[in-house]
Amino acid sequence: MCDRPAPSFFSTLRACAVGIALVVAAPAASLAQVFQTEATSAVVIDHNTGQVLLSKLADVPLPPASMSKLMTLLMTYEALEDGRLTMDTILPVSEHAMSFGGSTMFLDTTDRVRVEDLIRGIIVLSGNDACVVLAEALSPDGTEEGFAEMMTQRARDLGMTQSSFRNASGWPALGHVMSMKDLAFLAEKIITDFPNYYPMFSEKEFAFDGRAPSNTRNRNPLLRLDIGADGLKTGHTDEAGYGLVGSALQGERRVTFVISGLESEAARAREAERIVNWAFRQFAQTTVLTEGAVVGEAPVFMGAASSVPLVAGADVSLLMPAVGDRTVSGEIKFDGPLSAPLAAGTEVGTFHVTVADMTPVIVPLRVATDVEPAGILRRIQLAGEAVLARLLGGAVDAAPLSSSEQ
Repeated sequence: MCDRPAPSFFSTLRACAVGIALVVAAPAASLAQVFQTEATSAVVIDHNTGQVLLSKLADVPLPPASMSKLMTLLMTYEALEDGRLTMDTILPVSEHAMSFGGSTMFLDTTDRVRVEDLIRGIIVLSGNDACVVLAEALSPDGTEEGFAEMMTQRARDLGMTQSSFRNASGWPALGHVMSMKDLAFLAEKIITDFPNYYPMFSEKEFAFDGRAPSNTRNRNPLLRLDIGADGLKTGHTDEAGYGLVGSALQGERRVTFVISGLESEAARAREAERIVNWAFRQFAQTTVLTEGAVVGEAPVFMGAASSVPLVAGADVSLLMPAVGDRTVSGEIKFDGPLSAPLAAGTEVGTFHVTVADMTPVIVPLRVATDVEPAGILRRIQLAGEAVLARLLGGAVDAAPLSSSEQ
């Protein structure tokens, strides 16, 4: 790769032989510094663009408490999708499942429970016993330990490298950890991949069988605030503190966030509401680049033309700060020079567009026009230049960069 400055966002530059980095301007100061969270660890993601708006120790594996129940739910949803379970499947309750304390559906070994009720029991009631019933049903050896191993392997398959599970419920156990980044990814996956099941996360109450009147209300403090919150899961242990995986939809924008390590339920509720308000009020989504706009130029090897314009393969929409520095930077990445022939529209790399130091939005990079192979005379010229460059021990470009581009 090589780096060359550009005077404006839509400037066209000739690329160097192995690629180009197009930098528009120095990025603004970290937006994470603008919002100071009381949480020990936190991450805030804009669902539409994928931009990370806030990150605080987000890659550090920590005890997730009941927030890790989302992984049990994900694997249950996957089993529903591939037919291993149905919502009406009836499952037995083992002595091991019945033995759990903490948040519970108060199941016992005489119960046979529908999968749909178990899912609601996990989401609304945070039932540890419900998690174990589903875990034992899906486990390869019928044990919760076997299911926990499945959870860890599935997490690895999904790229959740900072997650390891020892049980299905988040019950405190040595080595049962998740990063806030992994939890946010998990929440985003549930929202995106399982829209038919996701509405259950916004249910405020579930009175299973009338047997547990003291445990019928959803613990998510945002659901009753009328701010668009519709999920996902709270968590609390002495070691983990109070945490929340949350998501809210206002208009066409959705924000997903994770906070952990708060000192009380009140602090968790206050911090979650602050984050939602900040994320929706301090950013506005803006289209900064349209599909087909020329963003650079690449050299072509053995082509009738020595270079070809490069265009964005899709619109680029970014969250821009409502006030302050709105600087946008872009970076072109491709392996070059490109080899003729080339057809217009061929994808040759990626274009990375960033506001401040948030996660870049990445779109395909395509060639704008056809480039035919060089004719015989042009090939002779290029071959001669290559031989000359080798003899001189340097590189000679067929179409050298102008002084303003070097």
